[in-house]
Amino acid sequence: MEQVPVSDLEKIQSFQGKYPKQLWYLFFSEMWERFCFYGMRGMLVIFMVSQLMMDEKVANLQYGATQAFVYAFTFVGGLFADKILGYRKSLFWGGLLMIVGSIILSVDPKNFFFIGISFTIIGTGFFKPNISTMVGRLYKDGDNRTDAGFSLFYAGVNLGALIGGYLCIAVADGTLLSGTVPEHLRWNVAFGFAAVVMIISLLTFTQTQKSLGPIGLSPLANAAPSHKKMLEVVTYIGSLAVIPLIILMVSKTEYTDYFMFTIGPASLIYLLWEMRNFSVQENKKLVAALVFIIFSVFFWAFFEQSGGSLSLFALNNLDNKLLGVTVSPPGVNNAANSLFVIIFAALVGIVWLAMAKRKIEPNTVVKFGLGFLFLAGGFYVFYQTKFFASPDGITSLNLFTFGWFVITFGELCLSPIGMSAMTKLSPQKMQAVMMGMWFLASAYGQYLAGILGANIAEASENASNLDKLNIYADGYQQLAIYALIAGIVLIVISPFVKKLMQEVK
Repeated sequence: MEQVPVSDLEKIQSFQGKYPKQLWYLFFSEMWERFCFYGMRGMLVIFMVSQLMMDEKVANLQYGATQAFVYAFTFVGGLFADKILGYRKSLFWGGLLMIVGSIILSVDPKNFFFIGISFTIIGTGFFKPNISTMVGRLYKDGDNRTDAGFSLFYAGVNLGALIGGYLCIAVADGTLLSGTVPEHLRWNVAFGFAAVVMIISLLTFTQTQKSLGPIGLSPLANAAPSHKKMLEVVTYIGSLAVIPLIILMVSKTEYTDYFMFTIGPASLIYLLWEMRNFSVQENKKLVAALVFIIFSVFFWAFFEQSGGSLSLFALNNLDNKLLGVTVSPPGVNNAANSLFVIIFAALVGIVWLAMAKRKIEPNTVVKFGLGFLFLAGGFYVFYQTKFFASPDGITSLNLFTFGWFVITFGELCLSPIGMSAMTKLSPQKMQAVMMGMWFLASAYGQYLAGILGANIAEASENASNLDKLNIYADGYQQLAIYALIAGIVLIVISPFVKKLMQEVK
């Protein structure tokens, strides 16, 4: 009997054990890229307030605009990867742009701030959705090891976020290296760290990409070489040509409003247009994916106060002692969540597996609802910090960190499962686009986070430090109430969404 040849993709997907070796390569590429991203995130608002002399309201809006564009361009990056570049070239091009942006910021962050940020925005758009999609392609459809793979990948995300999230802002605010780096160069060094680790990320990927077989290659493999080359060159030139437009839109937040009012409806129209090519069963799954996407907007709007209003709260209203150790409060705010994810992600996975054995594991929709309930609990803890404040408006970093501990369990109920759900609920041809829409939901979350943070900052303008603390804490109580309502709604509608998901767990 003639033996049927096994394709390279089948060899990769037929791996033995819990994880394919390629997952580790993608893990380290993503880890260093997230160091760069979260290092930047932790510095943005504080840099704008302390170095660019923006008021806190404007800084929150600028933060929301910057982060919104980062995630909005993941949708665009996913689209170009699906149609022209493939995941690998898209990732490489994105990484190059992020390196350029980080170098620009390390040279002269004050004068070239919006130029450097704009390069990193476009770069992240090409990098971020495509590496996540390649993780999904390492597994066959229905492989029950997929969730475990995404959980490990998510640990890589958080390891990078932990190191970069604390290190960069702690260098910039003088908690680290204050004796060896002159004060006027701290921000240059902090942004420089992001450039160095992004180079490491890209080198990791280029040296290991051969092991991915056909995964991530250009979808135009069968097209005429000249046609393929022309489309790729136009994509590269086009992505550089929009940088002046990004500089304008990020620096003037009213333009961000116009963009956000356009990109969401446009992406939904595009999805509806593509849905005409799929079966009723496939479209029901896409509708279920949309439910997750819409609710995730609100989750991230609250959660991403971390880079905006919570950064300023940490800077102005928290003491610098964590369990008796002197630390950077903004660094803790930026990194505590990632530390808790690394410690508890595996434990949460074990709990889900134990519940599954007893046939009591909640479905994905209920897990999303639980995510909101934990989020509500964490923001209620932030609200409680007002009752432990000194007369000068300084409160407990220990209690604040406990709030992040609670919120982390909410994130673990939602984020890794969400990425996995996008790959399971999407037809093959739509996977990068749907992953892009998942990140586009984060863009709207970031955008709303900036607006919410700006409203809190505006209410506390010209207030004493103690009054400012009380206003911020009361704002977090409101967010806790909204998160609680969203969680209850999700749990109530879970049977309906579960039907749309069909065989997908």
